[in-house]
Amino acid sequence: MKPRSPKPYLKPSIFWSIRQGFPYRLRIVLAISALAIPLVVWSILSYGGWISPMLLPTPTAVFSAGIQMFAQENLWGDVVASFLRVAAGFFAAAAVGIPIGIAMGTFYSMDSLFSPIVGTVRYMPVAAFIPLIIVWFGLGESAKIVIIFLGIVFYNAIMIADAVKFIPNELLNAAYTLGANRWHILWRVILPASVPSILDTLRVNIAGAWNFLVISELIAADRGLGFRIARAQRFVQTDRVLVTIVVIGAIGLLLDLAFKTLSKRVTPWAEHSQH
Repeated sequence: MKPRSPKPYLKPSIFWSIRQGFPYRLRIVLAISALAIPLVVWSILSYGGWISPMLLPTPTAVFSAGIQMFAQENLWGDVVASFLRVAAGFFAAAAVGIPIGIAMGTFYSMDSLFSPIVGTVRYMPVAAFIPLIIVWFGLGESAKIVIIFLGIVFYNAIMIADAVKFIPNELLNAAYTLGANRWHILWRVILPASVPSILDTLRVNIAGAWNFLVISELIAADRGLGFRIARAQRFVQTDRVLVTIVVIGAIGLLLDLAFKTLSKRVTPWAEHSQH
């Protein structure tokens, strides 16, 4: 019989390597390209007159509107108002969702208790609860914070519960062998092992908090970024809508970088991605 030839090794690839590192300079180039390409397409369509300025204003018009909104219309005040609402709803959802998620992932009893309500309510659209929220909490700040809270608290719980369930049983059995009791397992094994996943969950769901902010500020708001979008839409001020959207995106990018930095410093033992 003719001997089989050995399988060839994979050819080295920088661009298509799978979890084998990536050059920092190339990452920067790709990141800049991802932002530059939409800007170029936008410029071609708007400056070239392919789309009406009412539907798609030029980058110059949007930049000018942004300068005016920050310098003359106190857009900073709206940024602060929206940030405080998001922070209140986000931290309330974290304070409730994290313990429930850890309990569901750790104890079958708690999973049986909370899974039906968490699994059901998280599929219900928060916007459908707005009439009830207005009746229960009025038109003030409480209603807006509750909408943000309901929008992410159940996702916090279910995502953290799934992360806890993926902690290897071998790790728990090793702790039992060393004499740990249930309290030790929870505080010294499960909680430290789930911290990276908890931070990742919060990082993902804070984006949802900003999405629900726009919905919450439709309820009798007189300030905030969502209020700015709604008012600009009413008067077909597309440039101001785009300015506000860009501001929200910039805030989200900064928060994402902050969570990545926090995760690397708080959980240096965890494997962090390169992006």
